[in-house]
Amino acid sequence: MSTAFLFPGQGAQNPGFLHQLRGHSAVESTLNEAATVLGCDPLSLDSADALRKTVPLQLAVLVAGVATTRALADCEITPSVVAGHSIGTFTAAVATGALSFPDALRLVRVRAECMQSAYPHGYGMMAVVGLGERRVRAIIQDIRKATTGPSAGIYIAAINAPDQIAISGTHAALDSAATAARRAGARKVVTLAVAVPSHCELLDGVSEQLRSELRSINLVQPRVTYLCNHSARAVRSADDIREDLIRGVATPVRWHESTEVMAELGARLFIELPPGAFLSRLARAAFPDRRALAICESEIAGIAQIAKRDCAARLYVN
Repeated sequence: MSTAFLFPGQGAQNPGFLHQLRGHSAVESTLNEAATVLGCDPLSLDSADALRKTVPLQLAVLVAGVATTRALADCEITPSVVAGHSIGTFTAAVATGALSFPDALRLVRVRAECMQSAYPHGYGMMAVVGLGERRVRAIIQDIRKATTGPSAGIYIAAINAPDQIAISGTHAALDSAATAARRAGARKVVTLAVAVPSHCELLDGVSEQLRSELRSINLVQPRVTYLCNHSARAVRSADDIREDLIRGVATPVRWHESTEVMAELGARLFIELPPGAFLSRLARAAFPDRRALAICESEIAGIAQIAKRDCAARLYVN
């Protein structure tokens, strides 16, 4: 059975999510490795105060994903395809073997520092549920026509599902979009726990900084298929992964298309790595005939047992 690993980005975190993973030898060794590279205790990254800041939040998400991937590997559960949402692309790249964990830690710290310094305040992200991409784009165009200056900055940042669209921009523009979306019939409008305008042209400068940093980083041929954020393409080359890590921060995440591609490639089991269960819920809704699990909703050993049982049952049927 083909297994897909889903690596989340910002927004699904909760205080203490790294602490909740402790108790497995692979997790402990990953925490120790991260401490050596970062020069600090990674368990300090998941406090409520730290998670309000871009740098510790992104690093904590990376550490959690890598630690859990290694713990699952110890249980003989490995993916045949991986996809990361936003910062999750770096975790996915590590999971493929293309990017080393120490290099990922250094790159993510640079990425997060650049994002935080570029837009220290006044910007954020929002999710609109219940409206399609075309309607949300129309709302954005109306706001741009009615507004001048920097406050007009608003963009589609992610297409998570046909009716779940994330938007980035100024607080003023997001407030206007929230009002318009509710009037247009949106079921829900949610302010995301993200302090910067991710996945839009406002972060072109951060993308170029990543390009500069990645020139000195050695990526190798991935062991498994990787889904690109910016193109929703399945790739198996180090150069394609490098380009996705560079471009992803400043281009919309085409998440729904990526999960469709994974399903077309034969993925029957989706496993979401910590933190959160948002991506597995999306997969469950999109593909009711497949199984989607989230580590945060069970223990690592429990997920491994389910995965092995499902695989054995499918092999028996086939």
